[in-house]
Amino acid sequence: MELKSVCRMLLFPVQILYYVLRATFQSLLPSRRKDLSREVVLITGGGRGIGRHLAAEFAKQGARKVILWGRTEKCLKETAEEISLSGTECHYFLCDVANREEVYKQAKVVREKVGDVTILVNNAAVVHGKSLMDSDDDALLKSQHINTMGQFWTTKAFLPRMLELQHGHVVCINSILSQSPIPGAIDYCTSKASSLAFMESLTLGLLDCPGVSCTTVLPFHTNTEMFQGMRVRFPQLFPPLKPEVVAQRTVEAVRSNRAFLYLPWTMHALVILKSFMPQVALEEIHKFSGSYTCMNTFKGRT
Repeated sequence: MELKSVCRMLLFPVQILYYVLRATFQSLLPSRRKDLSREVVLITGGGRGIGRHLAAEFAKQGARKVILWGRTEKCLKETAEEISLSGTECHYFLCDVANREEVYKQAKVVREKVGDVTILVNNAAVVHGKSLMDSDDDALLKSQHINTMGQFWTTKAFLPRMLELQHGHVVCINSILSQSPIPGAIDYCTSKASSLAFMESLTLGLLDCPGVSCTTVLPFHTNTEMFQGMRVRFPQLFPPLKPEVVAQRTVEAVRSNRAFLYLPWTMHALVILKSFMPQVALEEIHKFSGSYTCMNTFKGRT
């Protein structure tokens, strides 16, 4: 083996330690926050739930324009009117992100009528809350098409222009269930795991692209209409997140160019434990926490 290669191998652990320490130190310092006054933000699933709060938070923190995509015009219109009343220009368009042709068509309309999108927030998602054998085939496909493939189509529609401008941000509202699945939501957990892999790959792929960043948000159970009826065994220990808190922390993460955000921070411990604990221990934790039965009372919006 060449001397140069040996030196590189010996230096590699030192480099890793250096970058870990540097990242830790930088996280303790106040970061420079991105100015949103020139940003045009597009939010999929922007008519209700976390999407609605994201629209309000981006507007509150100074975004120039907010664009809402969704499938229910009533919700989109109400949210757009609310944002407009706050003084921020807001537009909405009917668009099903599962439909590739519709995404590309509406993306062209957005560029012509509103302008270039500089922050894309992939928030649209569905959950059916059933076991594999109880799930309808079409429902399973719908989850994958909206929760996962929709991100492919929206990102392909808007990322090229961001790269041309050397200015842009792709955001994904994911879920901690992508890394710690539960029974009874197999469609959602699988699609979110695929979505996380998509964002991890995209984040690495954009490292050499100046001015374009990614943020992936992985929240715990959030108190929205979509997960209505989901029961947590120890709500005092693991209270559901408020959607407005998720929105606020997401916008802050975008402004500070944070790549991954776990909510609450204790979810880091869950991921670390899962990486080394034996399967038997993990199963007992699931039984103790009640995650095996938490979807038994599920009655949320699909």
